[in-house]
Amino acid sequence: MVFFEFLMNEILSIPAILVGLIVFVGLALQKETGSKIFSGTIKSIIGFLILGAGADVITSSLDSLGGIIFDRFEIQGVIPNNEAIVALAQKTLGAETALIMGFGFVANILFARFTPMKYIFLTGHHTFFMAALLSAVLGTAGLEGAVLVVTGSVILGFIMVLMPALAQPFVRRVTGGDDIAIGHFGTFGYVAAGLVGNVGNTEKSTEDIEIPERWSFLRDSLISTALTMIVMFIILVLIAGPDIVGAYAGDQNYIMFGIMEGITFAAGFSIIMFGVRMILAEIVPAFRGIAEKLVPGAKPALDIPVIYNYAPTAVIIGFLFSFVGGLISMFFLGIFSLALIIPGLVPHFFTGAGAGVFGNATGGRVGAAIGGFTNGVIISFIPAFLIPVLGNLGFQNTTFGDSDFGIIGILIGFIASLFQ
Repeated sequence: MVFFEFLMNEILSIPAILVGLIVFVGLALQKETGSKIFSGTIKSIIGFLILGAGADVITSSLDSLGGIIFDRFEIQGVIPNNEAIVALAQKTLGAETALIMGFGFVANILFARFTPMKYIFLTGHHTFFMAALLSAVLGTAGLEGAVLVVTGSVILGFIMVLMPALAQPFVRRVTGGDDIAIGHFGTFGYVAAGLVGNVGNTEKSTEDIEIPERWSFLRDSLISTALTMIVMFIILVLIAGPDIVGAYAGDQNYIMFGIMEGITFAAGFSIIMFGVRMILAEIVPAFRGIAEKLVPGAKPALDIPVIYNYAPTAVIIGFLFSFVGGLISMFFLGIFSLALIIPGLVPHFFTGAGAGVFGNATGGRVGAAIGGFTNGVIISFIPAFLIPVLGNLGFQNTTFGDSDFGIIGILIGFIASLFQ
C-alpha cells in the first residue's frame, strides 16, 4: 500500500517522469539497446522540464500584453499559441495529458488497424497539444481519474485517423499522389480553404509568381515571431501611452519595454519549441516502429510543412491573407462582444501557409488568397468560442490557435454539457 501511494503520488503524478516512462516502455518493447533506452528516457524528461521553463518566460510577456490591453481598452486580449497554453496546462493537468497522449497513440494504431482509415498520426507535438486540450475540456466537464484518461485516449485516437482522412482528397491534388497524409490539427481550416478555393482557376497557379528574396525571412518562424511581436508591442505601448505602460515597465523606457517584451516572447517560444523537440524526438521513435508493424499499408500522417515545397509561393500568400483575416476578425469580435483574439503569427503562419497550398491546389492564386483569408477568420472566431470551455485555462491570456483544437474542444464541451 505504501509503495502504491509512493508510485501514484511521487512518480506518476510528476508529468516529466510519466513522459519518460512512456518513452522507456516504447523503446523497451522495440528491443532497443540499454544506452538508447536510457538516453531516450532522460532526454524526454529534460525536454519536459525545459518546456516548463519556457512557459514561465512566455507567460510573463503574455501577462504584460494582456494587462496593458485591458487597462487601455478594458478588454481581454488573448494571443493564441499552442505551445504556451499547453505548457500552462501541464502545471495542473500534466499527468492526465501524458497518459492520454500515450494511450491515444495506442488507440490510433487500433483505429487504423480495424477501420478503413489507415493513417498513423506522426506529428507528435500536435498529439501532445490535443491531449492537453482533451484533458482540460474533459476535466472542466467533470471527468477525472481513469474515466478521463480512457475517454480522452479514445477520442484522441479517433481524431488521429479522422483528420488525415478528411484532408486526404485535397492532399492528393496537392501532391499528385497518395503516399503521404497530413497529420496536423489545422485540418478544418485546410479543408475549408480547399473548398472555398474552387472559385479560382487552377491554371493560374501561385507558382507562376516570383517572390523577391528579401521576403524569405518570413519562412523563419522564430525571426518572424520576434518581429511581429515587437511591432505589436510597440503599437500597443504607443497607443496605451507611458502612464499605463509605466505600471508594467517600471523605470524602463516604455518603448524599450515594448521592444524587449516582444523579444522575450520570441525567446520563451524558442525555449518551449526546443523542449518540445526534445520530448518528441524520443516519443515518436518509441512508438513509430510498433505502429508500422501492427498496421500494414498505413499511410504516415505528417506535419503540415511537408506540403510547403509543392507550392512555396502559396505558402507566403496564404500566411499573409490569413493574418489579414485575423486582423479584420478582431474588429468584428469587438462588435459581437467576444474575447479579443489578437492574431498570433505562429498559428497564422503554419496554418495559413497550409491553407494557401490547399487553396492553390483547387483554385490557383485566387484560391490561395481566399483560402488563407478563410483560415484566418476561422482561427480568430473559433478560439473566442473555445475559451469558456477551457475552464480556468480560459483566463491565461492565451489559448489554442489551430482550428481543430477549437472545434473539437467546443464540440466535446457541448456534448458533455448535455449530461450535466
